[in-house]
Amino acid sequence: MTSTSVRRPPTRRPSSSRPPSAPTGYRGLSASPPTTDGRRQVPLLRREIGDVLRSARQQQGRTLREVSGAARVSLGYLSEVERGQKEASSELLSSICDALAVPMSTVLRAVSDRVAAAEGLTIPAAAAATVPASPVGDLGIPPVVITRDGLVSAA
Repeated sequence: MTSTSVRRPPTRRPSSSRPPSAPTGYRGLSASPPTTDGRRQVPLLRREIGDVLRSARQQQGRTLREVSGAARVSLGYLSEVERGQKEASSELLSSICDALAVPMSTVLRAVSDRVAAAEGLTIPAAAAATVPASPVGDLGIPPVVITRDGLVSAA
């Protein structure tokens, strides 16, 4: 005698048992969600860090590929950090700053100045973060100034 097996259709969970998803449109915004008490929106740190790193890299005329190789991080991940889609750990940020020959303190100062400006605080022009020339002479990286709005220009 042969036995026949009965196939059952797959069971589905009711939609109410699914975990709640993040609010639509929140991910990837350049600022935190609106506040109800009228305070200013503060920009996301990962976005500001990425903007400052990208500005420094572009000022040096370097490609993502060059910096990712020097920092020993994948090109895709560095791109996501620059676009503010990934949070850079302190170790990764240090590695990227080393690859750019920019002190981490200077990058963080520029980020701080940008956040302060977004909060409506006045920052004296003399307090702009200055990036010194690279200690490695053969890179030919000129000194740059990162202004409070994150723009990088030759010193």
